Amino acid sequence: MAATDADIIQGDLFVGVDVGTGSVRAALVDASGTILKTCQHGIKIFEPQPGYYEQSSDNIWEACRTAVKGAVGDINPEKVKGVGFDATCSLVVLDDKFQSITVSPIGCPTRNIIMWMDHRAEAQANSINATKHEVLKFVGGQMSLEMEPPKLLWLKQNMPNTWSKAGHFFDLADFMTWKATGATSRSLCTLVCKWAYQADSEGARHWDDSFWQQIGLGDLIENNYARVGTEVLEPGTPVGNGLTAEAAKELGLCEGTAVGTGIIDAHAGGVGMMACNVEGLNLPCQDKPITSRLPIICGTSSCHMAVNQDPLFVPGVWGPYYSAMHPGLWSNEGGQSITGKLIDHVLHTHPAFKELENRASKSGESIYESLNNMLPSIAALRRSSSPATLTKDLHVWPDYHGNRSPLADPTLTGMISGLTLSTSIEDLAIKYLATVQALTHGTKHIIDAMESSGHKFSTLFACGGLSKNSLFLQVHADITGLPIVLPKETECVLVGSAILGAAAAGHYTNVQEAMAKMSKAGSVVWPNARLQDYYARKHKVFLKMLDHQLEYRQIMQDV
Repeated sequence: MAATDADIIQGDLFVGVDVGTGSVRAALVDASGTILKTCQHGIKIFEPQPGYYEQSSDNIWEACRTAVKGAVGDINPEKVKGVGFDATCSLVVLDDKFQSITVSPIGCPTRNIIMWMDHRAEAQANSINATKHEVLKFVGGQMSLEMEPPKLLWLKQNMPNTWSKAGHFFDLADFMTWKATGATSRSLCTLVCKWAYQADSEGARHWDDSFWQQIGLGDLIENNYARVGTEVLEPGTPVGNGLTAEAAKELGLCEGTAVGTGIIDAHAGGVGMMACNVEGLNLPCQDKPITSRLPIICGTSSCHMAVNQDPLFVPGVWGPYYSAMHPGLWSNEGGQSITGKLIDHVLHTHPAFKELENRASKSGESIYESLNNMLPSIAALRRSSSPATLTKDLHVWPDYHGNRSPLADPTLTGMISGLTLSTSIEDLAIKYLATVQALTHGTKHIIDAMESSGHKFSTLFACGGLSKNSLFLQVHADITGLPIVLPKETECVLVGSAILGAAAAGHYTNVQEAMAKMSKAGSVVWPNARLQDYYARKHKVFLKMLDHQLEYRQIMQDV
């Protein structure tokens, strides 16, 4: 959108804000779901020791201010009727005066966020899971160390001063709506997905006192759970009285602008694309209910977001959660703790990475485009029937950061079979391909687990940074055997958060109507049936690698 277009834009506008792992992004979105302008600002990640990942809420809000102002530009702020936030499921800690308290072992006061990917709370997650409490059935049978109760227990046990001074524990999306409005309400999405809050289709909403008492956090029950949330709202519900005067000034918007109750970032991706109209695309989901669609939000990590009319319990897969993503439906969330991060790790640690960078720079491509374009040439030189078969003897198990789904085992590690002494750029390209294939076999592993428990998928929908990688998409279609729909707006996580703002502003009757009006389908990636047998064999190897890792662990357990 050119600056000169600002005065001719008609109709209500909305701002979507996405707080991701490494940046805050904001988008100016019209009522049809078209993104008019975006702006991104980086945020800091601190790693005081291996497995510990921390951030600063001050740094994140500052980045939000910059991103929103950049996205709105010189638009008359009165045209912006609503704001929606989504964020990673990171834990924010403030004192009773809403000031930052350290969560860091080095004591830095501004580092008050334990990030979603932080793995410090493994022992606490194990102790919580050992209780076998009834609420655990709503997180796939085991609570992940990435969820908030293990992190809270870690703080209590390891940083008692922080614990005693803490007046407010927020999921990051709820921190953002508090910062914008001054209201301490929490999102049903964040609480049911990450805090063991209970909700069902009959209207029940409650914390389970016995759970918190049994895991050693009974003091959170005090004052009606004041530190973790006494008012719980569904995503898209208006928060407080809208933007405060202070927040409005900081964001360049008007006081009182509606703010929608926030949502976890992966769920925003689902909101932004799963209800789009697919007429004319000849997709198998066209005449089926929305429950046949599986959104995959793929970036640093990946999330597989299924919905169903009834609660389905899938071992090792989070949920079922009521109204966490799509109002009135139960959701399950499969996931991979690292996807984009793993691909980058494989590339950056290879001896030929610098050569790859130079090659990509000379051709004006990204490093991923350069690799994708290299693979057909390598296949031709090696007389391979397809670039896919270059990995016939190279197999990867991708859980370098543990397995989130469907095994729920954070102790699993990565494996590679078929290494040689080669350090060439061709070797790098094939390892890259094998890694993408392994991650996709992980997706198939998740899909198979979900379908064995009652889900039935006909079509995948993809968004996030990795959805811009043509190889990643094609491999996912080929291995799962399902077509993949890309949203018309590639940044549909931002559309999802803007949908929450539109619903809160009353422009649409509810979130469902906003989803239907503001999300649109784009292109489709179809599976290559000729690779079906090859990938079926590769998947058998993939599962064998898991068996082998567990066997090796058994052999070495008493050492």
